[in-house]
Amino acid sequence: MKETLEWMRKAKDDAFYKHIFKLVLPIVVQNLLSAAVSSADVVMLNYVGQSSISAVSLAAQYASVLFMVFYGLGTGATMLCAQYYGKGDMQAIQVVEGIALRFSLLISLLFSGIALLAPEGMMRIFTNDRELVAIGASYLRCMSVCYLCWGITEVYLAVLRSIGRVMVSTAMNVLAFSLNIMLNAVFIFGLFGAPKLGATGVAIATSLSRFIELLACFGVSFFSKDIKLDFRYLFSKNKALFGDFVRLSLPALGNDISWSVAFSMYSVILGHLGTDVVAANSFVIVVRNFGTILCFGMASAGGILLGNIIGENKLEEAKSGARKLMKLTVATGAIGGVIILAATPMVLRYASLSEQAMHYLKYMLLINTYYVMGAAVNTTLIAGVFRAGGDSRFGFICDTIDMWGYAVPLGFLAAFVFRLPVMWVYFLLCTDEFVKWPWVIKHYRSGKWLNNITRDDLFAER
Repeated sequence: MKETLEWMRKAKDDAFYKHIFKLVLPIVVQNLLSAAVSSADVVMLNYVGQSSISAVSLAAQYASVLFMVFYGLGTGATMLCAQYYGKGDMQAIQVVEGIALRFSLLISLLFSGIALLAPEGMMRIFTNDRELVAIGASYLRCMSVCYLCWGITEVYLAVLRSIGRVMVSTAMNVLAFSLNIMLNAVFIFGLFGAPKLGATGVAIATSLSRFIELLACFGVSFFSKDIKLDFRYLFSKNKALFGDFVRLSLPALGNDISWSVAFSMYSVILGHLGTDVVAANSFVIVVRNFGTILCFGMASAGGILLGNIIGENKLEEAKSGARKLMKLTVATGAIGGVIILAATPMVLRYASLSEQAMHYLKYMLLINTYYVMGAAVNTTLIAGVFRAGGDSRFGFICDTIDMWGYAVPLGFLAAFVFRLPVMWVYFLLCTDEFVKWPWVIKHYRSGKWLNNITRDDLFAER
């Protein structure tokens, strides 16, 4: 009997791991391609000049903030859609998609308008260097089209991922990212008779690829039998679902905005310490993105799978799955650190930066070899496990206090009051993930995050 129970336990474990890796692999491919695009931008601009690298790196902070906004809305929708998919309610999923699109379209229109009309003001937040402001403003103006397309595709693809359609989502991203890399080369270097546009060419390539991705999403929607990209659902009214979306998504959205804006403050701090550290950080961001691909993919896949299990009301199975997910996260965080360490000699060999920038680059990469572990654990728990159980409030409070009460003030004090060396400032900024570990892990162990947030007879109430 004991042997039989042990066999059944191992079989369940194998089923969980098989399912999670089935979800993880396509998400990792998406993240890998996203990192490849950022890498291609930096590598190609490396041949244009250090100023172009620095300007695009600073201007791209707005895309990072906007990505976190869409990620927050997408995960807010995923929290509901994953559980309703486990419950088998496809109509509720379609209505939630429409609600999420209302918010994403409003925000993307706002960003697009500002980028089109006042890009110089956006750049001056990060730097006073006139050359960087001019290059970055041209980049942002062209990116206004990208922001608008992005707001639609990210929500739709998040909903597809929440119901297990990760291959479709991956195919769309493969299309966009592959086009982006090819068009980068065309417009940066002026290939095939195209104008040689440098940093502006990066923005044009990104906007064109995102527009084509949006068209492809409409094509997928047309042939889909259940979940469609249908703007009529923008006007669907269901008070219960709208209330749940606002209650669950706004803390997730607030969490991601608060964190991403605070993280952008790191670039503000570094941007005022000189162009050498900005250029070095441009390379560091690319390498770190590759190092976090696997662990962040694990967090996304884990959140989807746990949400499906909770929607089926299998709460004990969800607890067991969360424990397995944490083990995988620690392993992938360690792998991420090794990837960054292994990539360091190659990056130092091929980066065409000043001697001072190369010095910064070396030590910033070494700091990130352990930083990824802190990011992996926190992302998996806050954005994966907790949100799968409908708990987005804890992450919002935790990240806001950590970033705005600790990391950002510490960075400003270190840089502009105590005037510490650049590497000390960077090291202190990279303590933010570890400071919140005790509270995040305690909340995980309490089990308060585990909730079934689905409702019965949603449309009978109307």
